[in-house]
Amino acid sequence: MGVDIKSLKNRIKSVDSTLHLTKAMGLVASAKIRGATIAMGKSREYAKALDDTVSMLASAKSCEKSEYMKNGEKGKICLIAIAGDRGLAGGYNSNLFKLAEAQNADKIIPIGKRACERYGKEQVKTETFSYSDAVVLAKELCEDFKNGKYEKIGIVFTKYLSMMTQTPEIEWILPLRKTDKKSKSDIIYEPDEITVLEMVIEEYIAGKIVSAAKESFTCEVVARRFAMDNAGKNAGEMIDSLKLEYNRARQGAITQEITEIVAGSGM
Repeated sequence: MGVDIKSLKNRIKSVDSTLHLTKAMGLVASAKIRGATIAMGKSREYAKALDDTVSMLASAKSCEKSEYMKNGEKGKICLIAIAGDRGLAGGYNSNLFKLAEAQNADKIIPIGKRACERYGKEQVKTETFSYSDAVVLAKELCEDFKNGKYEKIGIVFTKYLSMMTQTPEIEWILPLRKTDKKSKSDIIYEPDEITVLEMVIEEYIAGKIVSAAKESFTCEVVARRFAMDNAGKNAGEMIDSLKLEYNRARQGAITQEITEIVAGSGM
């Protein structure tokens, strides 16, 4: 019985240590949520402005000749997979990897420590991924696309819907799609629409990548906070259960000792 009591005491200490860890990680995640949400909101606004500009340019008839408008339904696929920098965030990373690998891409470019570990590349953190990093990547992607290395390029990231809901999804960024959105009549492009499109395309791709990275990081810290909250609740419940079991075992041991003493004195 003594061995059982000692084992229970050690388990209670172990779970209590885990509880302290989950609380600490939850507090760190909570502290990052506000800043991450603000950065995400700004990047969304910038990405929307880029979307509107490129959509108007792509709707122009002259832009149909652009290399960035060619059909990309068949051919090699390149994906940018944006995952988290750490684990302990529930299914955040695993759900994104499942979606990315279901596309059977010919190349996956990882962003985020977990993605870099999975796909074998020098670590690039999502949290510190900058616009200058995105510009370098965008230039490389545009060159590869124009040279026919890839026929389709997309970003796999986690979309923030609410504090309770974040879902992995794919946004295809190349080739550009012709839309019904007409250019405003008061806008005059110099020298012409296709030249302007060729000039802004790298900035457009870079902006989309940065926006996806900021959104993914927000989802990561939110997912980690809820995962740590749930882990903390489970640890608390386990401690209560173990303490109850420990008290019962201790009471049983005391009762047995008293019984043995009484029996011995009667002899």
